[in-house]
Amino acid sequence: MMGPHHAACGAAAWVLLAGKATIPLGPLAGVGLLGTGSALVLPEAIPLGFGLLGEIADLGVLTGAIVAAGAALLPDADHRHASIAHSLPPVSEGLCILLGKLAGGHRNGTHSLLGLAAFTVLAWLLSLLAMPTTTGTVQVGAGLGTVLLASFAVKALTFMPDRARKVPWLLAVPLGALVALGSGDQGSWFVLAVALGVAVHIAGDMLTDGGCNPFWPLKLRPPRSLPRTPLTRALWSSGGRMKLPVLGPTGSRREWAVALMVSLVAVAGMVAALGGVVTGILAGGVQLLARW
Repeated sequence: MMGPHHAACGAAAWVLLAGKATIPLGPLAGVGLLGTGSALVLPEAIPLGFGLLGEIADLGVLTGAIVAAGAALLPDADHRHASIAHSLPPVSEGLCILLGKLAGGHRNGTHSLLGLAAFTVLAWLLSLLAMPTTTGTVQVGAGLGTVLLASFAVKALTFMPDRARKVPWLLAVPLGALVALGSGDQGSWFVLAVALGVAVHIAGDMLTDGGCNPFWPLKLRPPRSLPRTPLTRALWSSGGRMKLPVLGPTGSRREWAVALMVSLVAVAGMVAALGGVVTGILAGGVQLLARW
């Protein structure tokens, strides 16, 4: 799966899990899908998220989606030509070359359960870097992690041309500061967003022809009890990787179609969350003026 599609899937996954926004259907609500009197009718609103992560504010939905989008690029840090390698040159390129050697090449160590655990532990260690103050807790680690992952996400989603290399930093640094100062005592969301993004990446690659080996460094083989049929050859590659190639090769039309739908969910959820954040800021400003 292509880098921007991974990032979109990571953002959409967080929006679906954490978001609670809905799109009201207005006069379309209650309209029968199969005609008048049909048992299948349109609801009053379409949910953009299911709020499965408890009480997460709009700021958490927005920043979590961006962090998950950046984390969804982390497994490809084993490939020097991946989107993440070109995010913060030349540092990112050198790190990707080194990690690729440590991980045994592309779609091996970083695309496994071991890689998922490693990235999650790194995120957890970052979340421990918190500094208590008289006004609250500053989540230093989550803020720094957000700067890095947001830079990856912005670059991968092609918000700007390659010549604008400083723009990812200009967008990511204020966002990281907002996370550090506005998360309070809650740093666990950052760990969850990173783990979710990495898991979504691995799942996405397993839906393509290349597949992954989730149990690396063990080499997978089809069970001997199963005959060598076209089905088993489709599910296991010669390199010991498992796959369910419903998307076909990387960059296929099927992948683009799925990525388009996923991107719509991600954008809608993030825009709704941004609207909530702006509304909260304006409401706070009005209250402050009223006190004066």
